[in-house]
Amino acid sequence: MIWFALALVAMMAAVCVAYTVNARRKLQQHQRQYEALINVLRNEIQALTSSSIGMGHRLMDVENQLNITAEKQQELASRDPGVLAYNQAARLMEMGADVDDLVKNCGIGRPEAELMALLHKEIAAPDKQA
Repeated sequence: MIWFALALVAMMAAVCVAYTVNARRKLQQHQRQYEALINVLRNEIQALTSSSIGMGHRLMDVENQLNITAEKQQELASRDPGVLAYNQAARLMEMGADVDDLVKNCGIGRPEAELMALLHKEIAAPDKQA
């Protein structure tokens, strides 16, 4: 009877050892899977961080360009009004305005408006011939 009890205890011990070995193997397998997943996630986070930094640099470049454009626009607005009047007159002339329209809308003198009309006709003439 004692031999039977010892055999039963030895058998139970063997089952426990086998179960423990199997559980340890599964635990190691899960640990490897989780470490691989952690590495994948770490790489994805690094890629996202790099792209965020790159986007931040691009946004800063766009902001700088916007600031430069705003400064240039401010500079153009504060320019000599006479130059702006001639630019406006040239645009109106391209749209088909006549001398009276230039004098009335741009604040330039009649002789200047007639000269601009004459120049516009001379410049437009080669285009019509071509």
